Amino acid sequence: MADYLRHDVLTDPVVQHMRDDFVQLRADQTVAQAFEQIRAKQPAGRIVYFYLCDAAGRLIGVIPTRRLLLSQPDRLLSDIMVANVIVIPHTATVLEACEFFVLHRFLAFPIVDGEQRMIGLVDVDLYTQERSDLDLREESDTLFQLIGVHLADSQQASPIDSFRQRFPWLTANIVGGILAAFLAGLFDAELERAVALALFIPVVLALAESVCIQSVSLALPSLHFRPVDWTEYWSRLSRESITGLILGGACGLAVGATALGWIGQWHIALCIAGGVCGGVTSGACLGLSAPTLLRFLRRDPQVAAGPVALALTDMATLLIYLNLARWLLPLG
Repeated sequence: MADYLRHDVLTDPVVQHMRDDFVQLRADQTVAQAFEQIRAKQPAGRIVYFYLCDAAGRLIGVIPTRRLLLSQPDRLLSDIMVANVIVIPHTATVLEACEFFVLHRFLAFPIVDGEQRMIGLVDVDLYTQERSDLDLREESDTLFQLIGVHLADSQQASPIDSFRQRFPWLTANIVGGILAAFLAGLFDAELERAVALALFIPVVLALAESVCIQSVSLALPSLHFRPVDWTEYWSRLSRESITGLILGGACGLAVGATALGWIGQWHIALCIAGGVCGGVTSGACLGLSAPTLLRFLRRDPQVAAGPVALALTDMATLLIYLNLARWLLPLG
């Protein structure tokens, strides 16, 4: 593994290490015309993928080398290109580019500017000195695992640096816990009328928090150094809310039935079941939404999303649970 994964280089802008000897092809070209252009330019570096751009230089597709070589000469490049291209923004650091390789496991990525114009590319030569060996290697999983190991090692900061990075976001839990206690105090009359409601608060919150963390974990991979796609977000939110409702219904039924068998009061069991169902559903939605919002605000969702989502989930769950109690429990 190359020495590029030193900490001082990891903070470099990736544009300092990119290659600019790529061949810019057009979608309206045929395979034969593409070969003529490639032979005319003869790029010096290793060719892994060919990139297609429009007249303004904006990236619109990618063609793996094997696919180009095996296509008929009269085929249009637009017919064989892959339109969904994963790109690295020009503002990324070497560390962020390294995470792209670990996450997506491609051998090269294009680098684009703010207008989606391709300005260069970066490939695994940035991270390995095994160039000739890599060309012959049939399985590249080992390479990506090594990059991941070195990336993890490089990210190990000193305890003080870790504290400075992580503690500010833990204040979300501190504030959330204080607000949760305040909310519970607003419903002390309901809690006094039915002490069993207080007994089940831990399990109601635990279920909501568990689903919230699951949703956070599922949301993070899709946000790695990518701008927020709001169309995709609303689609994912719709699916996640339905999943949360189903999970909440199943958990609420199980916990509510247990409460009914133990306490024998249907209105308390209904409060508990409804609180679990509402809390889990809100936890799923907030777990997906918190990382997306943090990415939109240009904050790191990896560190911050968990504490923020959990604090919001606790407050939402308590509000649902205790308002159900105020509505369903008999007075006096």
